[in-house]
Amino acid sequence: MLSPFLRTRRRRSSIGLLCIVTLVMLTLLFVSCDSSSGATMRDGSPPLKKTSIALPRDLLQSGVLTIGSDTTYPPQEYIDPVTKKAAGFDIDLITAMAARMGLQINIVTTGFTTIIENLVSHRFDSVVSAVSITPELQKKVDFIPYFNAGESLLVQKSNPHNLKTVADLCGQNVGVQKATIELGELTMASKDCLSSGKKPITVIVLQNQTDITQFADIVQLLTSNRVVATYQDSPVTDYYIKQNPDLFEVGGAIVNANLEGIAVRKGDPSMFKALEAAFNAVKADGTYQQLLLKWGLINEEIPS
Repeated sequence: MLSPFLRTRRRRSSIGLLCIVTLVMLTLLFVSCDSSSGATMRDGSPPLKKTSIALPRDLLQSGVLTIGSDTTYPPQEYIDPVTKKAAGFDIDLITAMAARMGLQINIVTTGFTTIIENLVSHRFDSVVSAVSITPELQKKVDFIPYFNAGESLLVQKSNPHNLKTVADLCGQNVGVQKATIELGELTMASKDCLSSGKKPITVIVLQNQTDITQFADIVQLLTSNRVVATYQDSPVTDYYIKQNPDLFEVGGAIVNANLEGIAVRKGDPSMFKALEAAFNAVKADGTYQQLLLKWGLINEEIPS
């Protein structure tokens, strides 16, 4: 059965990306997301012009869009270690959407496992937190799809071992972070290798998920040929490649992809219609695609 909180399997697999954020802080343009700064970009550019979108009737705070997000999942949402403010693709996107409605944005950090219940209890106006759209959650909230994420292999540039799927990893050394669904999948794939008369996969488990050296560990594993690939969530893979395009690429295609959505309480049509119209507006004017490019997540774009 598909878990209603599909993202919980991915939550633990990307905490180490915070170190990338530190390394590239000066090269990314983050969007401010505290209620005092509204929709103004940190690079000093003016806020986007308000459109004719009808405002939601039941905002928790007048003139402010209050968003729940578990800000521990880079590159989609995390706390910038320098500014101490929420940042990431999801944060940029919802900030641009709020600007389209003429609203300021307030990001409320909350735990992922209770985030939907907190939305239903009116703690936020909406939730943007890489929430996978599942039948179970659709019974509780409505979704506006905005992202399509799965899992993928990170390999050296030119893919010298021609790795396309986990089935190609028999007899190879592969890196993965502990306590992730990908670790379980590699374990099962290794058993399949043995059943087929092939050598098992040697799994190199990365232990220090929150350590700032995590990204350096992954880079070193691949560049020193200690592993032929690492296996993680597709946004994480793509963000690694964004930072090191000359070193890495995706091995094969994204697998186990699932749509993620902006969550809105059921029975709140004015909120749903306003957010849907705002999302359509940022798609139509190219902002959505620009943000995907900025964060290296073009593979996760939803179909037109």
